[in-house]
Amino acid sequence: MNRVAIAVTLLVLMLAFLIIRNTLRLQSEYARMLSSELSELCSGSSDKGTLKAQDGLCSRPEIMKDFLTPSAYNRSTRPLRRVKGIVIHYVANPGSSARENRDYFESLARTHETKASSHFIIGLSGEIIQCVPLDEISYASNQRNKDTISIECCHPGINGRFNDDTTRSLIRLTAWLCHVYGLQSRDVIRHYDVTGKLCPVYYVRHLDAWSRLRDSIQKELDQKKEKDF
Repeated sequence: MNRVAIAVTLLVLMLAFLIIRNTLRLQSEYARMLSSELSELCSGSSDKGTLKAQDGLCSRPEIMKDFLTPSAYNRSTRPLRRVKGIVIHYVANPGSSARENRDYFESLARTHETKASSHFIIGLSGEIIQCVPLDEISYASNQRNKDTISIECCHPGINGRFNDDTTRSLIRLTAWLCHVYGLQSRDVIRHYDVTGKLCPVYYVRHLDAWSRLRDSIQKELDQKKEKDF
């Protein structure tokens, strides 16, 4: 083997080493982040209980944990290894509550009607129920299940528009998740952006409303950065 070939081989080996080391570092940082910021919302923690809200910008809102019973139809327990986005959905039944939708997901383990779930459901009074741990995938966004957190939102009417209480909780929850996972508002997408499904329908048909929602999330993130600086 001549010197050029040896040099090229050594360079390739060095690059491979750096890539592997960087991957392991990222995985380690991700694991530390989960353990410090999100441990109470991940598998292995209590399946039920209320986590009180924290004060400050991009802080965690109050979350009622009520994890689904594991099954192939709602909570497979497959690991969610990376989070690259937050996907917003709306529930199928206008006027239904967060509790009713959570219980529907739970019933799928028995009925086998379909495969469906989400990490969070936000109700008409702004209440937030967590159905799936944040280190497990949910059945919500098809090919993006593997790298996103899903949020279902209740709405009062057939047009699918979220009311003020639901919207405020959605902004706060999404901004907190973006802050923790190092995301921006551009990483907040609609189910429609993944599959073309009209979900959340009002925010598909009214792009200005969707833009304002993402702007509100980004504003809270920017204020947090300014405060920390």
